[in-house]
Amino acid sequence: MFESHGIADTEALASALAEQAIAGMVIALDGDLGAGKTAFSQKFAWHLGIREVVNSPTFTLIKEYEGRLPLYHMDVYRISLEEADELGLDEYFYGAGVSLVEWSSIIPELLPEDHLHVQIETTGPEDRMITLDGYGETYAAMCRQFRQNGVNG
Repeated sequence: MFESHGIADTEALASALAEQAIAGMVIALDGDLGAGKTAFSQKFAWHLGIREVVNSPTFTLIKEYEGRLPLYHMDVYRISLEEADELGLDEYFYGAGVSLVEWSSIIPELLPEDHLHVQIETTGPEDRMITLDGYGETYAAMCRQFRQNGVNG
């Protein structure tokens, strides 16, 4: 768990994760409305070298950006599991880029077995508790490294 006392703390975590980004990385993002999922995505994208405006793809569902790695930013809040299944998300999940999936708890059956889950919980006006859970050895090792070394370690 990581305590964020403002956008700078969230940016530090997003930056550290972006430094570890590899092709085929899947980050499942969850949290209440306004918790900071899109802000996290924006900072992650920035640290991948993306200079375009990154906003929530709520109505377009998937936005693609080019950086050090392609970024596939998804928002599945407004669709059903069946509709999400028809989108062919596997092509993104197992592609050459990083998939960031906001509201991933709606489609747990469609996520790859190996992925990083980021849960953002609002604990105050600017404060957040961010929990990282790694599924699969690559992501579990990443989480262990962050716990041992801290975000900036």
